[in-house]
Amino acid sequence: MKSALSTQQPPARSSRPRRRIGDAPPAILTAFFLFLLTPAFVTPARAQESSYIVTYDHYLEEPGSLEVEYFSTFGTQRGGNDFHSFWAEFEYGATAWWTTELYFDGQTTFNDSTIFTGFRWENRFRLLQREHFINPVLYVEYEQTSGADKILKEVEGHDVEADYADPNSISRQEHDHEIETKLLLSKTFQGWNIAENTIATKNVTGGNPWEFGYALGTSRPLALKASAHRCNFCRENFIAGIEMYGGLGDRHSFGLHETSHYLAPVVAWNLPSDWTLRLSPGFGLNDNSHRFLLRWGVSREFPNFGSAIARLFGGRKQ
Repeated sequence: MKSALSTQQPPARSSRPRRRIGDAPPAILTAFFLFLLTPAFVTPARAQESSYIVTYDHYLEEPGSLEVEYFSTFGTQRGGNDFHSFWAEFEYGATAWWTTELYFDGQTTFNDSTIFTGFRWENRFRLLQREHFINPVLYVEYEQTSGADKILKEVEGHDVEADYADPNSISRQEHDHEIETKLLLSKTFQGWNIAENTIATKNVTGGNPWEFGYALGTSRPLALKASAHRCNFCRENFIAGIEMYGGLGDRHSFGLHETSHYLAPVVAWNLPSDWTLRLSPGFGLNDNSHRFLLRWGVSREFPNFGSAIARLFGGRKQ
């Protein structure tokens, strides 16, 4: 779903030599087709906390609420060491149409080191106030990260597995300042959510071209009718779905050639205590991709956080 710059910057990741492994295999086109089979044209349902880890739907944080999240990704790495990346998120509902979020990233490369890799400031703006057949949201993010960043929060351009094989002592010398934009399109039908994200990213440090990517997702609660009593293991607390995401090249070479793509089941467990647990095993769809990515996360929402802070400092109640 990124200060002043030094006069000499190490080359950005997109400028590194890349393996030429050929065009994307038929598995990618087959996975795209499967998303067309999702049920549609039925009545909308109330939204729940999303199961997605990469894809965004159109729902924003409740105004005045704060959500604190932690996510991890374990990734296999051919030609290098496997890694465990992690990031913390602080998401705040500024208004009914604006959600802002701050990320802090890090990673451990096995048999290497553990390092801090940067921060991101994300903003999402809902463009239409009410529910429509398709609900657009504008996403704008600034990120300041090193070349050692491995959270794989999205895949864009010609990002491939080989880019992540360098030791931390080398990759951390690269410094990226990126502006990332997304158009988030989403719709919910009778519990089914369908979401599509179009990604365009510009690394402003080295004259690199605009890079593009995508994320697709569909999900549904295991039950739509709420139980009469509060419970942790009720079926409506669980949401299951699937995501697909990958790169679409850049301004000079748009398409699937020399790009990586992933397919990942997702599941979320929403607890009545405002905690949410997520799990997602991801599988690479071509030789440019990591063979396996295992993602998991935990989040806690704090309703009326803004009002509590205002009262603490003597402000008016919201």
